[in-house]
Amino acid sequence: MKKNIIKIAKEVVKIETASLKKLEANIGKSFEQIIKTIINCKNGKIIISGVGKSGIIGKKWSATLSSTGTPSFFLDASNASHGDMGQITSNDILILISLSGQSEELKNIIQYTSRNKNIKLIGITSKKDSLLYKNSDLKFLLPSVKEAGPGNIVPTSSTTVQVALGDAIAITCMVYKKFGKLDFKKFHPSGSLSIKLKTVEDLMLSGKKIPFVNENVSMKDALVSITKKNLGTLVIRNNRNYTTGILTDGDLKRINNIKLSFKDLKLKKVMKKRPISVDKDMLAAQALSIMNNKKITSLCVHQNNKKNKTIGFIHIHNILNANIT
Repeated sequence: MKKNIIKIAKEVVKIETASLKKLEANIGKSFEQIIKTIINCKNGKIIISGVGKSGIIGKKWSATLSSTGTPSFFLDASNASHGDMGQITSNDILILISLSGQSEELKNIIQYTSRNKNIKLIGITSKKDSLLYKNSDLKFLLPSVKEAGPGNIVPTSSTTVQVALGDAIAITCMVYKKFGKLDFKKFHPSGSLSIKLKTVEDLMLSGKKIPFVNENVSMKDALVSITKKNLGTLVIRNNRNYTTGILTDGDLKRINNIKLSFKDLKLKKVMKKRPISVDKDMLAAQALSIMNNKKITSLCVHQNNKKNKTIGFIHIHNILNANIT
């Protein structure tokens, strides 16, 4: 019994994998034209539509496109015939997904777009002689695939191919639009993904919270400052407000043990020069890795490669408290 279960599951994956290879072979000029059309859509909307399983997949297409820098929404093809057609206007791009390309619900929406020459219809179907294929401005022919399971009747491989095509379109548009991690984070403010994408700027201390002191300050005054800031570190600047060094409470203890005139020393005589500084756009997880590797607990923060102009200060506790490990 157990062997049969595993054998059936592996056969399903094998068949669907073969269907994806067929899809890969079908990606060519028509796909390129679709991508260029979507990317160049400036004054209109990207609308995804379909019925049945294709409708469910269309919702996934729309969600993936929207989350990767190509705003879009899903329009139910059935509801379109009952008033929702008004959501489609001039300069819009309508992507219709239908395996057969002949579904009854598609006829009204195809007719509507055909009458308005300023609406671009992109047809995604597996039937070259279908109503959808013949009436689309741009078209992508899905490969004819074998469905997994007995009788070749359950939509499996065909739906896998549709999902993969949507992902290929979304990611290609994402790359061409240079939609990066920071852009992605803006659209995903909640959940574990947002935590992974938090930057140093999101967590750092700024303004008056940065433990700044002047390099000409005496160790006696430095003790007062480090106690007041309660961060265990001082960021040391010169009279031009350029960062010149750093001093930790551990450094203070070591200096106190070897210097008799400890309290009268100037910070610039004992500070650690050229403190490690990271860009504000660095991922917080990467900053934590630097701290661990260097065996330190804090970092200065800069922007635009100006490492001597500290704009922020991040402590290891800031990162750990954000559940980044």
